[in-house]
Amino acid sequence: MPVKHLTRGQNWQITELDSAVLDSARSSILNATHNTFLTSPGRGQARQGAQAQAIRSDYQLAQILTCVRSNHWIKGSFSRLKRNRELKRDNSLLKCLLTNSEFPTPPRKAKTSDLITDLLKLSKNAPKLVKSSEYAAPADPELTVRSWKMNEHKYYDVPSPFPSLARGVFSMEVEGGSLRIVARGYDKFFNIGEVPWTTWPSLKMHTAAPYTLSLKSNGCIIFIGALTPEKLVITSKHSIGPVAGAEKSHAQAGEEWLRKYFHEKGRTEAEFAKTLWDNNWTAIAELCDDSFEEHVLAYPPHLTGLHLHGLNTCTKAFNTLPHSTIDEFAAEWGFIKTESVIFNSIEEVQDFTNEVSKTQHWNGQAVEGFVVRTHVTTPPTGKENDRGKSPYNPGSTFFFKVKFDEPYLMYRDWREVTKGLLSAYAKGSKVAKALENSIPRNKMKRPETQVYARWVIGEILRDPESFKDFSKGKGIIATRERFLQWLESDKGERDKSSDNDGKDGEDAADDEEVQKKGQVGSRFGKTVIVPIAIPGCGKTSVAVALTHIFGFGHTQSDDVHVKRAAPVFVKKVQQLLTSHDVVIADKNNHLRQHRTALRDLVKKSKPPVRLLALNWSLSSYPQSTVHRICGDRVLSRGENHQTLRADVSNTRAHEDVVWMFITQTEEIAPAEVDAIIDMDLEEDFPSAVQRAVDGICKELDLPKPSPEKIQEGIEKALGYKPSSKKKEESNKKPAGPRYFGILPEVNLEQVLTSVFGQSLKTYSLWMHLKLNKRVTQRPHITVVHQKALPQEIELWERCMGLHASSNPPMFEFKLGHVLWNDRIMAIAVEDFKLIPGSDSTQMGTEFVEKLAEEIRNRLHITVGTKDASVQPVEAKTLVENWRAGETEGLQIAEIPEDIMVRGRIKGLMG
Repeated sequence: MPVKHLTRGQNWQITELDSAVLDSARSSILNATHNTFLTSPGRGQARQGAQAQAIRSDYQLAQILTCVRSNHWIKGSFSRLKRNRELKRDNSLLKCLLTNSEFPTPPRKAKTSDLITDLLKLSKNAPKLVKSSEYAAPADPELTVRSWKMNEHKYYDVPSPFPSLARGVFSMEVEGGSLRIVARGYDKFFNIGEVPWTTWPSLKMHTAAPYTLSLKSNGCIIFIGALTPEKLVITSKHSIGPVAGAEKSHAQAGEEWLRKYFHEKGRTEAEFAKTLWDNNWTAIAELCDDSFEEHVLAYPPHLTGLHLHGLNTCTKAFNTLPHSTIDEFAAEWGFIKTESVIFNSIEEVQDFTNEVSKTQHWNGQAVEGFVVRTHVTTPPTGKENDRGKSPYNPGSTFFFKVKFDEPYLMYRDWREVTKGLLSAYAKGSKVAKALENSIPRNKMKRPETQVYARWVIGEILRDPESFKDFSKGKGIIATRERFLQWLESDKGERDKSSDNDGKDGEDAADDEEVQKKGQVGSRFGKTVIVPIAIPGCGKTSVAVALTHIFGFGHTQSDDVHVKRAAPVFVKKVQQLLTSHDVVIADKNNHLRQHRTALRDLVKKSKPPVRLLALNWSLSSYPQSTVHRICGDRVLSRGENHQTLRADVSNTRAHEDVVWMFITQTEEIAPAEVDAIIDMDLEEDFPSAVQRAVDGICKELDLPKPSPEKIQEGIEKALGYKPSSKKKEESNKKPAGPRYFGILPEVNLEQVLTSVFGQSLKTYSLWMHLKLNKRVTQRPHITVVHQKALPQEIELWERCMGLHASSNPPMFEFKLGHVLWNDRIMAIAVEDFKLIPGSDSTQMGTEFVEKLAEEIRNRLHITVGTKDASVQPVEAKTLVENWRAGETEGLQIAEIPEDIMVRGRIKGLMG
């Protein structure tokens, strides 16, 4: 495309990039410079010629040709170029134009960023969507850098509530109050099938070639931006510089590697900063260093360091450079290159990733997955409103990922199993059987994990010192590699192929005898079905349904009304086994001693009696969630129970009983029974019956009953009335609540482990609380205490109304910062609001509206106290002081992700 000669006042544009365009642009700019500046009226001759006049616009003209080279669409008015009187007067531009050499760098003018302006506005109007934190820049503490963080859950919303889908944005205010983006991460991208627009059919319809696949690095993301033309800022996803309590932060570890590369290449920070500054780039790398932090994949020495995988422009719109440019940049500055490959169709991408998933290796490297870089196309005709349509504009840069679940989910299970075993060992479990019984059932579903658990228990008992840093993220990969090597040995092969499944010697001998007779699969005679549950799970209702459907024997511990009920109940099970092939031992069996009693009952039976568990596991839920579900069900059944009847008064005494069972429950270990059917606590009753029927038919090899028969069983159970009820002994009126609080439905240990896991100092504090049993057993958020009466009587009465409601509203709030001193630890609570949907929505709305700011500012969860001499109420003062800006003696840790938690107002005793 020819480029017109530019003359005074002429608007112009250049849209293509090739050698002809550049040559034409070079000629046009030279001619335009001559025509505009040398022949302008009143300018005179040589005295005001090219050397004196034309070069006033050196830098503007340099920008023109630089933009042409970058294939940008340029629009402007050439006449405006004459107005700059501040630029250096020399003939450098003409020399550059004639010799095709490098252009002088234009001085960077701070420009207000639309993205940062939008984020500032949104953070004020909707603080739950966007928040920011300020950091003193390590390279120049007088400069402040702001980190922006969006609500992670809202990235899934269409349309997006955010001005950009960027994850990891850092900005700063420059002279004159303008704003600039210092570092800009990728737009949020999703796994295959994670959202409607990343299914394979949608990707075929809404994206186009080329598709560049790069290895998904397994480490921590690092952003490198230009703080100034001579200084850098190095960040992790959301933070800069040191982290309180940590020996070394991710950003600091990344900076160490970067400076190592500078030294190896003979380059300087100032050179690197100038490159990023001139191009308005953010360099994006993955920190993969097992000596600092181990993840799932192990990295050999030659692949340890910073893997460069992105060069983004610091703009509102997502724009990243081609992978070939990124590789050249990596080679120039010493980074490790990220392997990539290009395909021309989505089918080729799918075929390639399917093939690699079989081995999880590519080009000599272990692979957890790939990041795919492409762009969005205009939707096909008739598909403009398709559910799988991309929410991004046609032409936009678009990433998605193809992540391989296995074996990495299994490796994570091994890591968590080991951590749990080490915790049990530290608490005094020094016997293999006791350690095995400490492993939650949900972690032991894979046969490989069962073998790993037996092996690692032996290793812990043999050499506990070798695991001393495991909980700090060290030795995880080495432990796994030792196990995999052992698995290939003769001993490992024998253990892997063993059918003993952790049974004791006598049971194992029985198994071997049966196998010798060719009776594999029929070694059991009769079966005892063992529910593992707490009140409110629905175990008796399911048992009644199963009894009608299959004709099983059924005995209930709640029907035994004697002082020493346990032996009597076991005797009843034994009696029913004489007349039934299958007996349901209907008891909560939530304690190990209950299961042991049944195992001892059938241990000597010939042929062996199978123990089949119906397991309502609680380990996957926060305790408050279990309490809400089970408490509601007990309340719903009312008087229809032998012993635990609903208390409809304001005291809700039955809820204390439910709490007791929750806190006492010991999760079942696979070795305790012969088979386990996993039930679902949240399922409705018909679904629970169907789940139990399917599991029993599979385990006992029974024909499936008809849908009509199953429905009969369900109806029978729904109409069930207990034949006897235990007389309530106490007429004493229960005391009312001492305070009202919210029971947050959150796994507090999981959240805090993510916060403290990389910090030796805070991790030690957290371990002190756990090992000394100083962590709050029932986390709660105090709203009002009776000690605050009568001043807060109105709030007390509003809480009482919510507590007494038959359908109380549910509230939602965010976990803010973790705060602690040398005596106590707490979590501040933010953004308290109502979750609409219940019959009590109006009551809940009024409660939120009338909740004073003073009350909101004191809301918190007390995590734990140093010892018994510290009163939990100190946490309230801690949080109030922090909100008032008093931070002396206070340590603060930000919870890394936006965690929204729900809960109800409850009347509590203590």
